Amino acid sequence: MNRYPLWKNLLIGLVLLWGLIYTLPNFYGEVPAVQVSSGKATLKLDASATQKRVEESLAAAGIQHDGLFSDLNSVRARFRDTDTQLKAKDAIEKAFNPDAADPSYVVALNLLSASPQWLTNIGALPMYLGLDLRGGVHFLLQVDMKGAVTKRLDATTGDLRTLLRDKNVRHAGITRENQTVVIKFRDTESQTRARAVITAGTNDLQLVEGQDGADFKITATLTPLAQKSIQEFALKQNITTLHNRINELGVAEPVIQQQGVDRIVVQLPGVQDVAKAKDILGRTATLEIRMVDDTPGALEAAVGGAIPPGTEVYNDREGRPLLVKKQVVLTGERLTDAQPGFDGQTHEAAVHLTLDSAGARIFKDVTRENINKRMAILLIEKGKGEVVTAPVIRGEIGGGRVQISGKMSSEEATDTALLLRAGSLAAPMEIIEERTIGPSLGAENISKGFHSTLWGFVAIGIFMCAYYMLFGFVSVVALASNLLLLIALLSLLQATLTLPGIAAIALTLGMAIDANVLINERIREELRNGSSPQAAITAGYDRAFDTILDSNVTTLIAGVALLVFGSGPVRGFAVVHCLGILTSMFSAILVSRGLVNLIYGKKRKLDKLSIGQVWKPGN
Repeated sequence: MNRYPLWKNLLIGLVLLWGLIYTLPNFYGEVPAVQVSSGKATLKLDASATQKRVEESLAAAGIQHDGLFSDLNSVRARFRDTDTQLKAKDAIEKAFNPDAADPSYVVALNLLSASPQWLTNIGALPMYLGLDLRGGVHFLLQVDMKGAVTKRLDATTGDLRTLLRDKNVRHAGITRENQTVVIKFRDTESQTRARAVITAGTNDLQLVEGQDGADFKITATLTPLAQKSIQEFALKQNITTLHNRINELGVAEPVIQQQGVDRIVVQLPGVQDVAKAKDILGRTATLEIRMVDDTPGALEAAVGGAIPPGTEVYNDREGRPLLVKKQVVLTGERLTDAQPGFDGQTHEAAVHLTLDSAGARIFKDVTRENINKRMAILLIEKGKGEVVTAPVIRGEIGGGRVQISGKMSSEEATDTALLLRAGSLAAPMEIIEERTIGPSLGAENISKGFHSTLWGFVAIGIFMCAYYMLFGFVSVVALASNLLLLIALLSLLQATLTLPGIAAIALTLGMAIDANVLINERIREELRNGSSPQAAITAGYDRAFDTILDSNVTTLIAGVALLVFGSGPVRGFAVVHCLGILTSMFSAILVSRGLVNLIYGKKRKLDKLSIGQVWKPGN
């Protein structure tokens, strides 16, 4: 009557074994490591080649490592102790950055999981620890949205001045006044012509005609849609830029996310150097377009030390020197977007750039005058510049749409577009909140959270065993399996565990045991009504299921609401809470019944159950 088929018992066993394997890495702790990542925006990290160089540099220095690991952005080497870690950092630094004044790579100290290689190979990794558990730095950045709009209006002022000059429309001055652009005229005819020209040239402006004393004027403001687009682009580009820069700090799992309309939260677990973090977050980079000097013999002379006047020598992404003129044709301020794509004629990978109106006119003139010459796109960062790409101009390019192509893969096109798009901050930011949490405080939080969960589990176990006897012990085993599966899921998803997450785990324990209490009490009720022990077990599980399902679904709805509408710690709590509800349904119903079936299922004649004292009417 109370027996599971073999496949169901095997399924439960395999799920619990999976939970055990993916929970194990969390018990091994962390060991010292050294991380190598790109130190320049124009340098793409080749994981396999970098890993080989790290291994060779360590072997040359006679330093043994406990494993090499790589991802898209970095290569990490693991060591047994801190002394070996520091020696390895020096050896790797010398191998990768022979010129200390101009480092190409960032070699940073880090921590890695100490779990065995076979666990890592199957993707069994520990949960990341949040800022409150591991220590680190928390920043709340305010993006100057008004500054982004003002920057656009300043550019618009110049664009309108050029546009009216090209169309031979006379005006008495164009100025930006707060969040508007005011154009003055001597007569109504010029005012009317200007309105028609501006309306035809752009659809981002709202125009209002008026009169200022004897002068006539047009007041231009950005449309609400244009302002929203500018602000969204500024926020998105700033977040992308911050992601690129934080890779240099060697942070395993940084948190960079939007908060509200104009704020960005940056959390860097494990980083204690606040000054360095501030420097990297606030650093600026400039995109410049210049012409290449391909005069015969000029490059060779420049490399030899005789640099021609008005030129500079820069290296491209492959380290080859390039002679570039000092005169800047365009800056990144004129670039509004950069997206990877394909050449419409050759179908090769390409990068499509979009310039603003003034940039489009300048680019059209420059390309018309320099056909079959090379144009270099440079990224100036930390006072040093590197050539991102140097395409040949094949013809006049107008319309503000520029295509960069020529012997590049789709991946290179995507990387180049990212560099051009996120080379600098789209809008200024200021740090309005800063918190530093030491590693000792994080360790104390871990200890307190672990002990609170442990003692809560022990207290629940003692009560259940004392009150429900053997069925109470089964409930405790099911509760332990629930905790095992929950931690395994969080580890598999590479979730970041925080203090609210620990609180959600403790809450999950209390909610999970509630399902077993309902089942046990239902079995007692069936026994009181005169059912046989085997029938009471069957009815207890079957009839309690609807109540358990209803209670968990309603709680899951609340958890999903927290997940959808919450942010930060609230979302972390909601993730653990929702996963805990799902694992509790499996453990409270399937695992506990599987154990009960193994204990009582083979006994046809069963006189009583070890489920505590059962009160019956008349006793």
